[in-house]
Amino acid sequence: MAIDTEADQDAAAALTDTLSESVRGRIIGRADAEYEQARRVYNGAIDRHPLAAVRVADVADVIACVNAARDRGVTLAVRGGGHHGAGFGVWDDALVIDFAGLRSTTVDPVARTVRVDAGCTWGDVDHATGAFGLATPSGFVSTTGVAGLALGGGSGYLTRHYGMTVDNLISADVVLADGSFVTASADSHPDLFWALRGGGGNFGVVTSFVFRCHPVGEHGTIVGGPMLYDLADGEEVFRWYREVLPTLPDELNGWIGVLEVPSAAPFPEELWARRVCGIVWCYSGPAADAERVLAPIREFGRPVLAGLAPMPYPVLQTAFDGLLPAGLQWYWKADVYEEITDEAIAVHLRYGQSIPTPLSTMHLYPISGAAERVPEDATAFSFRGGGWSGVIGAIDPDPANLPRMTEWARAYWDELHPTSVGGGYVNMMMDEGNDRVRAAYRGNYERLAGIKRRYDPDNLFRLNQNIPPAEPHR
Repeated sequence: MAIDTEADQDAAAALTDTLSESVRGRIIGRADAEYEQARRVYNGAIDRHPLAAVRVADVADVIACVNAARDRGVTLAVRGGGHHGAGFGVWDDALVIDFAGLRSTTVDPVARTVRVDAGCTWGDVDHATGAFGLATPSGFVSTTGVAGLALGGGSGYLTRHYGMTVDNLISADVVLADGSFVTASADSHPDLFWALRGGGGNFGVVTSFVFRCHPVGEHGTIVGGPMLYDLADGEEVFRWYREVLPTLPDELNGWIGVLEVPSAAPFPEELWARRVCGIVWCYSGPAADAERVLAPIREFGRPVLAGLAPMPYPVLQTAFDGLLPAGLQWYWKADVYEEITDEAIAVHLRYGQSIPTPLSTMHLYPISGAAERVPEDATAFSFRGGGWSGVIGAIDPDPANLPRMTEWARAYWDELHPTSVGGGYVNMMMDEGNDRVRAAYRGNYERLAGIKRRYDPDNLFRLNQNIPPAEPHR
């Protein structure tokens, strides 16, 4: 939305003047050369025009932006990695706090912790912790932003071994809606700390995190990679997978999906564009046990590609980065499933046969093992009954394909939804309204709304999977 009136231009100029007196970082307005880049996020389907973006240089800049937006009644957006499918990090006529310039990490290899700035990606963290053979549970693509993934829950290759990302958060530095600065931890602002572990960006602007780290594999080397099976064998694969996964040690994780084999190296040319059922495995336990633990995986079925191999953990984390660069068109639909029913398998295979574009896919990510042993009310992230977080991703570089991709994803989800627990993982949801947000938090929702009332009673931080503040008791 462009600024059309003189009043709008005056408001923008007044905001910029206010910020220029109080921030050290770069203020990027609509007339600046960097504006086009500053308003773009990972999802190329997002096309929004913020009023200005401030590439903050420090916490003081964040405080100044929060105060300016609140006092002037300007919509406030917060951009960490900019990776979320709904594109909440930018908004029409908003002031964007952009953390792209704050990407430092500090590892304490003795305490096994890492301090992370809010602008970091998980690739930044893996680079830092990998030097010590350590890792923090994160996601599946290294370009994902730390802040968004961590605040929403954080499911990844290490979830079964070491829990969700939120289970490994030790503390977070936060700028609140009134401009004050606090550290949230188990001992300081424990209600806020509870809410941040899954409640997203509803409660303040997190400027840095401290995470617990863990040893992975043999000095950071895991055994992982894809096992691909022809889609015609998909029913057998899904049924075997749902039975075998709960019997495997926590150190072995594997997500399952339907996909089209990418027409690019390192995949063999004879498999290019083939529709398959794939499982990507990650064994992060002792190397001496790898052969025994992986034996049932290697021995099952008739794989068209067996890609298990030792590799540094960050190599697996970056395996899909090249296929999924920033700027592609995305549409997501998500749910959580405690079972993979026969009915669900039939839906997966039917829509797997009609994948609309080469990059479109469906993935089921385990939230079992260590993640399942955390009580449902221990963190805001509520899905602790075992099972899988599922996402249907409609993806392509061509905007012309977005309507039919979206139609495929919605139809797929509509048929699959009755087999779910009724709610989805917020990091994989689009902007779908409050009913879906309530379903995502289930029994934790009312507690979150009460904490929201305490820390952000006017809902300044509303560009997210929003939890409006609870009404005050009368």
